[in-house]
Formats: sequence, C-alpha cells, structure tokens
Amino acid sequence: MTGESTSRLGRLRTPLTVAETPEGIRVVISRRIEAPPKRVWDLLIDTRRWPEWGPSVLDVETQPHRIKEGSSGQVQTYFDTWLHFTVTRASEWSWAWRIGPVQATGHRVIPEGEACRVGFEVPLYAFPYVLVCWWALRRIETVATTSPTEIEG
Repeated sequence: MTGESTSRLGRLRTPLTVAETPEGIRVVISRRIEAPPKRVWDLLIDTRRWPEWGPSVLDVETQPHRIKEGSSGQVQTYFDTWLHFTVTRASEWSWAWRIGPVQATGHRVIPEGEACRVGFEVPLYAFPYVLVCWWALRRIETVATTSPTEIEG
C-alpha cells in the first residue's frame, strides 16, 4: 500500500515546499512544464490570458494588458465578484500582487533549458488556495503545450 501511495504522489509532479520569498514565508507549489519559459511567462503576465488558466478568474480589466510593477486593475472572480488588484513586485521571471488590501499569491517561472518550472507562492493563511494553484498549473501546462493549430482545430 505504501508503494502505491508513493507512486500516486510521484505522478502529481507538483511538489509543495515552504520557502522565504520577498513577501515572507510562503507555501510554494510548482510544476515542471515542457514548454519554452518565455511562452509560459507570457501566459502569466498577459491579463487577457488569465481566464484560460486561472480557475478562479472569469475576466480582467486593466490597461495595458501586460503587467509590470505598479499595474492595477480589476479581476472578476468565479463568484462573480470584481476585486481590485495591484502588482506589488515584478522582475524578470516573477511577480506578486495584492488583491484589495491583502497580499496575495506570487508567480514565478524558473527556466530549465527548453522547459521551465512554474510556481505559485501562497501565503500561509491561504493554504487551501494551494488546490486552486495546483489546478492552475495543470491548465498552464495544457495551454503552453498546445500549439495554436491544435486550439483552432
């Protein structure tokens, strides 16, 4: 039974760790994705693409559509609520945001050759949100590894 459980956990391909981030100690969930880092990064910073991979995101209103530090706008959640957001940190491969007055998740891409590791940094108080992030990582992988012709066909 233990071998079977270990095998299932291995297939998750989504490790959980606790790490120090610029926003403090966070639970980090990540996944290796066999797609170019730039392609994955573009998914994370183009607000028009967030509903494709973000399970809790229905729509986003912001200008311009590519986020940078100080970007702000509104995100429509799964519960049909619009929440104001501000990007509090953005660097070459990571960014974090605040939703209303609350510091929310961080996002990162770590290039690994022609592939990358994508991760979300979740505040400890929001630990259950790790499940949403796990789902988002799977969706990011699907979007990033599907060619445009596969999507159109």
